[in-house]
Amino acid sequence: MNITEIRNKLKGRGLKVTPQRIAVLEAVTILKDHPTAERIAEYIRKDHPDIATGTVYKILEKLVDNKLIMKVKTDKDIMRYDAILYNHHHLYSAQSERIENYFDEELDQLLRDYFEKKDIPDFRIEEIKLQIMGKFLDKE
Repeated sequence: MNITEIRNKLKGRGLKVTPQRIAVLEAVTILKDHPTAERIAEYIRKDHPDIATGTVYKILEKLVDNKLIMKVKTDKDIMRYDAILYNHHHLYSAQSERIENYFDEELDQLLRDYFEKKDIPDFRIEEIKLQIMGKFLDKE
C-alpha cells in the first residue's frame, strides 16, 4: 500500500491525515509479521525519532476502531496487529511468538457450512477466524 492509498483510506474513514497516522498504517502494512506496538514504534522512529510509544498505541486503537487494521492476540496475551482485513486464519507458535497468515477457501467454506447447520442459542456469527497453534518446523 503506497502513501496515496494510505491517505485515501484514512480520509475514507473520516480520519484526519497526519504524518504519524500515515507512518503507523504504513508500518503495519510493511511489517508483515503481525508486529506489536513496540515493534511498530521502533520501525517508525527511523523517520519519526520523536514519536512516543503512547502515541503509536493511540493511533493503533483508532485504526482498529475504524476497521483499517485488526488486532491479533497471542496465547501470551501479547497484542499484535494485522493489515489484512479479508478473511484469513493464523498459524501461531507460542514457543517463538511467530504468526503467519493462512488462507484456505476450502476450510472457510467448511466452517461456514458447519455453522450454518448449527443453532447456537442467542448468538449470531459474524465472522469465523481460527488461530491454529503448533510449531513451525523450519525455524524453531
